[in-house]
Amino acid sequence: MISTNQFKNGSHIDVDGTVFKIVEFQHVKPGKGGAFVRTKLKRTADGAVIDKTFRAGEKFRQVRTESRKMQFLYTDGTDAHLMDMETYEQSTVPEGQVRDALKWVLPSQEVDVLYIDGNAADLQVPSAVELSVSETEPGLRGDTASGGGDKPATLETGAAVRVPLFVNVGDRVRVDTRSGEYVARA
Repeated sequence: MISTNQFKNGSHIDVDGTVFKIVEFQHVKPGKGGAFVRTKLKRTADGAVIDKTFRAGEKFRQVRTESRKMQFLYTDGTDAHLMDMETYEQSTVPEGQVRDALKWVLPSQEVDVLYIDGNAADLQVPSAVELSVSETEPGLRGDTASGGGDKPATLETGAAVRVPLFVNVGDRVRVDTRSGEYVARA
């Protein structure tokens, strides 16, 4: 069991039979009344984020999590297919559950798969990735790094980002996967 005073960002808990990831939490001790914990929880089943308040000292079942290196193979419209790099066993994760992470992953790329209570639940991608620009409007004369402004671009994975005017098709760019923003040319 895990108590509210042992909460950590990123850990998983079981609340009334549903598994949640703790996105953020805050201990609050008002001048009058008992202390409580305000949390922002992400449901692992569908990715919905909810706000929930618990009494201080409340206990929950801690969920066992583990991360395994796997190779992303392909998606078939309903599932993402992955292969364990050690045993060569293939497994699937519902595509809707990992859709946000998949826009930063190329086929046959290695990813960390988060297992919750023995079931594949989520893909963990690095905070920044380098990808090639597959489609964007051509740059115009005078477009410089200090010129300001941006334009839409499509990356090789299909993700859409805003890039500076000087970026062209074929350029490799670094993108922050948490916000989906352009960071730099690679």
